[in-house]
Parts: sequence; structure tokens; C-alpha cells
Amino acid sequence: MENSFKAIVINKSDNTPYCAKLDTVSLNSLPDNDVKIKVLYSTLNYKDGLAITGKGPVVRSFPMVPGIDLVGEVTSSANAEFKAGDTVVLNGFGVGEKHWGGLAEQASLSADWLIPMPNELTAKQTMQIGTAGYTAMLSVIALEKQGITPESGDILVTGANGGVGSFAIYLLNKLGFNVVAVTGRPEQSDYLTKLGAKQILHRDEFSNPGKPLAKERFAAAIDSVGSHTLANICASLKYGGVVTACGLAQGMDLPASVAPFILRGVSLIGIDSVMRPKADRIEAWDRLSKLVSVDYLDTISNEINLTEVLSSADELMAGNIRGRVVVNCQS
Repeated sequence: MENSFKAIVINKSDNTPYCAKLDTVSLNSLPDNDVKIKVLYSTLNYKDGLAITGKGPVVRSFPMVPGIDLVGEVTSSANAEFKAGDTVVLNGFGVGEKHWGGLAEQASLSADWLIPMPNELTAKQTMQIGTAGYTAMLSVIALEKQGITPESGDILVTGANGGVGSFAIYLLNKLGFNVVAVTGRPEQSDYLTKLGAKQILHRDEFSNPGKPLAKERFAAAIDSVGSHTLANICASLKYGGVVTACGLAQGMDLPASVAPFILRGVSLIGIDSVMRPKADRIEAWDRLSKLVSVDYLDTISNEINLTEVLSSADELMAGNIRGRVVVNCQS
């Protein structure tokens, strides 16, 4: 093995402004964790874009290698759970924020953060799904565990053009649910219809202050927006309805009333994908490996290499990229 590797490295100090660049890093600089990995693929998520461009307070320490998820081959392991040659998946656990992440040729990670890559998926397909698909699957599973079925009624999905929203529509449709998509980009309606949305609503219907209780319209919802949108969803759910909250695109606030919860028995379930227990991760990835088709993944993703990450991060933050950006870390 060579003594150095390529990585996107973010630096900042009292004397140096915030800067991200593709750099050559010594293997000896890797964090001292129990599993060493040759990174095959990572992705470029919105959080990675914030970290690389410095437009959000994502990075907690410097230097930092961004990349909140990855799939790779174990090169050495001090933990009996994994051995050299195993292919593993990582999502979350502060990787790319507090711990060196996946936008590199090599990584050093804790075995507690890793799960085996599903046999039904290739390394590239796993990252075509990535954190977005994994979070959407966690949300769908949460609805199912609350007793929501296709017979329950319409399922609302907000942030429909985003990574989580798009995957949620696709997965719900595959499972036989009737999906209503909410978007601020009605010009993308054809794309959402192809994903499986049966109805498209404009986000203005939900994004402004609303009433404590509204007309009962939806059996459940998957929300990645928060703020007034989430409050209005709660007010619009049928008796016994369920909403999963997994994002804050509109804001962290929740200007809601207790009325939907105490008068209609509505449930609000938080979806955390970062610190999820290993059993939940394995369940979600197992479901994804059986539900997601290769053809779908190829239509929603674009492959780049490490040399293209910085420019792609700028494009992502400018809103010029749709779909998944998969990073081939060995090309």
C-alpha cells in the first residue's frame, strides 16, 4: 500500500482562512480507529456542500475530510466483526463533521459505525442510494410500524424534489401507497409523476401560518421541511394520522398547536439517521436492497471523481444539481 492518499481536506486557523482543497495526505495522518478502509464510493450531499463551501457551520474541528457516507473495502481491522476484504457501509455518526469522512481514497472508522454492504447491491448502487435513500426508508418503516398501510389513505411527502423526498415517493409508490407530493418547483411535476406521485401540490399551501386544525386530508406524511409546513401537516392529518420529521429546509421552529395531538390522536415521529442503532440500519438497507431497481438509480444519479468535488459543491449550493452525486474515490 502507498504511504499517502488523495482526500478533500478542509482547513481553517487563526492565520488561515476557511479553505477546502484536494490534497495528498499521509496514511499516518488517518485517525486512530479500529477499521481501515479503501473508500470505493462516497457522495456529495447538501451537508457536504455546506462543509466544503463554508456556507454552514458543519465542520467541528480542523483539518477535516468531508463526506457523510461511504462504501468501501476493509483493508485491516482490529475488530472481530470485520475482516480484510469485507465491503462495508457508513452513514452518519458525525463523519465528515467531527470525524474524517468519505471524500477520500482511504478512511479510518470505528466498527460500531459500520454495517455490511447488502449482497444484492454493488458499491456504486449503495452510494446512489446513500444517506438520502436510507433516511427515506427509515421514515417509511416508521409509518409502517405505526400501522399505516396503503388502505389508510393518501400519504403526503414534502420537499419532493429533494433527495429524501424523491426516494420517499419512489419507495411509497413501490409499496402500493397513494402519494401526494409537495414542491416549490411545479415545473418538475413530470419528474415527480414518474417517481410515483399521484397528485402534486404547491408548497405555498403549507408554508404559511395556518389554523390549529384544518380539514382532515392525509393518513400520514413524510416531512423534510419543518416550521409552518410541519405544523400545517399535523393540522391536516386524519384521526390517528402519523407524520415523520426528518429535515428542516424551512426552519427548525415548529409553530404548532397541541390540537391535532389531543383531538385527533396524531403522532409526530422524529427520524434521526445519524446515530441510529445498528439493527435499524441493517433493516433499512435490507429493505432498500430489495425495493430499489438499478434502472431507477441510474436515472437519478451522476458520477464524478475527487477532482470534480469542489466545483460540484459550488454547483450544488447554487441549486444547479438535481439528483444524487456519486463520487468514485478511486478513479
